[in-house]
Amino acid sequence: MARAGLSAEVLTRAGAELADRVGFEQVTVTELARRFDVKVASLYSHVKSSQDLKVRIALLSLAELADRAGDAIAGRAGRDALAAFAEAYRGYAREHPGRYQATRLRLDPETAAASAAPRHAQLTRAILRGYHLPEPAQTHAVRLLGGAFHGYIELEAAGGFAHTPVDPQESWDWIVDSLDALLRARADN
Repeated sequence: MARAGLSAEVLTRAGAELADRVGFEQVTVTELARRFDVKVASLYSHVKSSQDLKVRIALLSLAELADRAGDAIAGRAGRDALAAFAEAYRGYAREHPGRYQATRLRLDPETAAASAAPRHAQLTRAILRGYHLPEPAQTHAVRLLGGAFHGYIELEAAGGFAHTPVDPQESWDWIVDSLDALLRARADN
C-alpha cells in the first residue's frame, strides 16, 4: 500500500528540490526513499524508475522555465524582450541549478512534443518576430540564441569565469547587446 501523501507529483517536486541541492545526475528513487523514510519499493507505485523520475523532473522544469520566460517577455520587443528572455533563463539556472540541468535532458520525440519544450521555441520565435527574420534565418537565430545563452549559463555555473577580473554581468550584457545588433543587422539583409 502506498504511503499517505505520496504521489508522482509530490515525488517529482521533491526530486526537483533534491536536484537543486545535490545535482540532477544524483537524483534517484533510492535517494527520495531516504528523504521520505520509506522503502524504495513503496515509491515504485508512483514512479517507474529513476529515469522516469528524471523525465518527470525535466517536464516540470521545462514548464516552470517556459512560464518564467513567457512572463518575462510579455509586452516587450526587440532588445528589451531579448534581454528579459535571456535573464529569465540565467535567473532560473541560478535559483534552480538542478532543475535547469534537468531541462537539458534528452527526451524521446513523443514526450518532448507533449512537453513545454515547444513553448521555448515559440517564445524564442516570438522575440525574433520583432527582428523580422525570414526563414531559414529565424531557425538559425533560434539555435544561435540557445547556444549562446545555454553555453554561457553552463560555463558560468561551472566557475568558468571566476578567474578573470571582468565581471560576468558585463560579459552577459555585452553578449545580449551583440546578439541584438547581429539580429538587427541580419533583418536588414
